[in-house]
Amino acid sequence: MRRGIPVFLCLMGLLLAPGVVSAKKKIIYPAEMKKHRPDMPFSPGVQVGNTLWAAGQTGASIETGEYPADFTEEVHMTFKRIDMILKDAGYTFDDVVEAKVYLTDISTFATMSGIFKEYFKKDPPARTTVGVASLVGKARIEITVTAAK
Repeated sequence: MRRGIPVFLCLMGLLLAPGVVSAKKKIIYPAEMKKHRPDMPFSPGVQVGNTLWAAGQTGASIETGEYPADFTEEVHMTFKRIDMILKDAGYTFDDVVEAKVYLTDISTFATMSGIFKEYFKKDPPARTTVGVASLVGKARIEITVTAAK
Protein backbone atom coordinates (compact mmCIF):
# COMPACT_ATOMS: atom_id res chain seq x y z
CA MET A 1 0.00 0.00 0.00
CA ARG A 2 2.87 2.41 0.75
CA ARG A 3 4.21 2.19 -2.80
CA GLY A 4 0.88 3.28 -4.21
CA ILE A 5 0.84 6.61 -2.37
CA PRO A 6 4.06 8.05 -3.89
CA VAL A 7 3.00 6.93 -7.38
CA PHE A 8 -0.43 8.51 -6.87
CA LEU A 9 1.14 11.77 -5.65
CA CYS A 10 3.52 11.88 -8.65
CA LEU A 11 0.65 11.35 -11.07
CA MET A 12 -1.42 14.06 -9.37
CA GLY A 13 1.56 16.44 -9.56
CA LEU A 14 1.85 15.86 -13.29
CA LEU A 15 -1.85 16.39 -13.85
CA LEU A 16 -1.92 19.57 -11.83
CA ALA A 17 1.34 20.97 -13.21
CA PRO A 18 1.02 24.49 -14.62
CA GLY A 19 0.02 24.44 -18.25
CA VAL A 20 -1.25 20.87 -18.26
CA VAL A 21 -4.69 21.66 -16.85
CA SER A 22 -4.94 25.12 -18.38
CA ALA A 23 -3.68 24.30 -21.90
CA LYS A 24 -6.38 25.18 -24.38
CA LYS A 25 -6.48 24.75 -28.13
CA LYS A 26 -5.97 28.04 -29.98
CA ILE A 27 -6.62 28.24 -33.72
CA ILE A 28 -3.98 30.14 -35.72
CA TYR A 29 -5.44 31.63 -38.88
CA PRO A 30 -3.28 34.46 -40.31
CA ALA A 31 -5.35 37.41 -41.56
CA GLU A 32 -3.84 37.23 -45.07
CA MET A 33 -4.88 33.57 -45.37
CA LYS A 34 -8.34 34.22 -43.96
CA LYS A 35 -8.82 37.15 -46.35
CA HIS A 36 -8.32 34.96 -49.42
CA ARG A 37 -9.41 31.57 -48.08
CA PRO A 38 -11.96 32.10 -45.28
CA ASP A 39 -13.60 28.73 -45.91
CA MET A 40 -10.72 26.27 -45.49
CA PRO A 41 -11.96 22.99 -43.97
CA PHE A 42 -8.97 22.88 -41.61
CA SER A 43 -7.00 25.24 -39.39
CA PRO A 44 -3.69 26.55 -40.76
CA GLY A 45 -2.24 26.20 -37.28
CA VAL A 46 -3.24 24.88 -33.87
CA GLN A 47 -1.46 25.88 -30.67
CA VAL A 48 -1.80 24.00 -27.40
CA GLY A 49 0.36 25.27 -24.58
CA ASN A 50 3.80 26.02 -25.96
CA THR A 51 3.47 23.77 -29.02
CA LEU A 52 2.29 24.83 -32.47
CA TRP A 53 1.28 22.44 -35.22
CA ALA A 54 1.12 23.97 -38.69
CA ALA A 55 -1.01 22.24 -41.29
CA GLY A 56 0.71 21.16 -44.48
CA GLN A 57 1.45 24.13 -46.71
CA THR A 58 2.02 24.14 -50.44
CA GLY A 59 3.53 26.78 -52.69
CA ALA A 60 0.25 28.02 -54.16
CA SER A 61 -0.22 31.78 -54.26
CA ILE A 62 -2.41 32.88 -51.37
CA GLU A 63 -4.15 35.42 -53.59
CA THR A 64 -4.79 33.33 -56.72
CA GLY A 65 -4.23 29.69 -55.76
CA GLU A 66 -1.88 29.32 -58.74
CA TYR A 67 1.41 27.44 -58.45
CA PRO A 68 4.68 28.92 -59.74
CA ALA A 69 6.13 27.24 -62.82
CA ASP A 70 9.58 27.26 -61.18
CA PHE A 71 10.07 24.67 -58.41
CA THR A 72 12.46 26.95 -56.49
CA GLU A 73 9.77 29.65 -56.31
CA GLU A 74 7.25 27.05 -55.17
CA VAL A 75 9.50 25.99 -52.29
CA HIS A 76 10.04 29.61 -51.20
CA MET A 77 6.29 30.27 -51.37
CA THR A 78 5.70 27.19 -49.21
CA PHE A 79 8.08 28.59 -46.59
CA LYS A 80 6.42 32.03 -46.87
CA ARG A 81 3.09 30.45 -45.96
CA ILE A 82 4.66 28.56 -43.04
CA ASP A 83 6.29 31.80 -41.87
CA MET A 84 2.87 33.52 -41.83
CA ILE A 85 1.51 30.85 -39.49
CA LEU A 86 4.59 30.89 -37.25
CA LYS A 87 4.58 34.70 -36.94
CA ASP A 88 0.84 34.85 -36.28
CA ALA A 89 1.38 32.56 -33.29
CA GLY A 90 4.52 34.40 -32.11
CA TYR A 91 7.02 31.79 -33.32
CA THR A 92 9.95 31.85 -35.74
CA PHE A 93 11.76 29.23 -37.80
CA ASP A 94 14.18 28.91 -34.85
CA ASP A 95 11.30 27.41 -32.83
CA VAL A 96 10.57 24.63 -35.34
CA VAL A 97 11.44 21.23 -33.90
CA GLU A 98 10.13 18.97 -36.66
CA ALA A 99 9.40 19.28 -40.37
CA LYS A 100 7.78 16.80 -42.73
CA VAL A 101 8.36 17.35 -46.43
CA TYR A 102 6.39 15.66 -49.19
CA LEU A 103 7.74 15.76 -52.76
CA THR A 104 6.03 14.50 -55.89
CA ASP A 105 9.43 14.16 -57.58
CA ILE A 106 12.18 12.92 -55.27
CA SER A 107 14.79 14.13 -57.76
CA THR A 108 13.98 17.67 -56.50
CA PHE A 109 15.28 16.68 -53.05
CA ALA A 110 18.63 18.50 -53.42
CA THR A 111 16.94 21.73 -54.52
CA MET A 112 14.44 21.55 -51.64
CA SER A 113 17.17 20.71 -49.15
CA GLY A 114 19.31 23.66 -50.24
CA ILE A 115 16.39 26.05 -49.78
CA PHE A 116 15.46 24.37 -46.49
CA LYS A 117 18.91 25.33 -45.16
CA GLU A 118 18.19 29.00 -45.93
CA TYR A 119 15.30 28.96 -43.45
CA PHE A 120 16.93 26.74 -40.83
CA LYS A 121 20.47 28.13 -40.63
CA LYS A 122 21.26 27.07 -37.06
CA ASP A 123 20.14 23.95 -35.24
CA PRO A 124 17.78 22.65 -37.95
CA PRO A 125 14.72 20.66 -36.90
CA ALA A 126 14.28 16.94 -37.23
CA ARG A 127 13.07 16.28 -40.75
CA THR A 128 11.37 13.53 -42.69
CA THR A 129 11.21 13.74 -46.48
CA VAL A 130 8.93 11.44 -48.42
CA GLY A 131 8.34 10.97 -52.13
CA VAL A 132 4.62 10.74 -52.90
CA ALA A 133 2.58 10.03 -56.04
CA SER A 134 0.63 13.29 -55.90
CA LEU A 135 -0.43 16.24 -53.76
CA VAL A 136 -3.39 18.61 -53.90
CA GLY A 137 -3.81 20.50 -57.17
CA LYS A 138 -0.55 21.03 -59.03
CA ALA A 139 1.56 21.09 -55.86
CA ARG A 140 4.99 19.49 -56.10
CA ILE A 141 5.84 20.07 -52.44
CA GLU A 142 4.00 20.21 -49.13
CA ILE A 143 5.61 20.92 -45.77
CA THR A 144 4.17 20.63 -42.29
CA VAL A 145 6.00 21.80 -39.18
CA THR A 146 5.76 21.55 -35.42
CA ALA A 147 7.20 24.35 -33.31
CA ALA A 148 7.76 24.62 -29.56
CA LYS A 149 9.00 27.28 -27.17
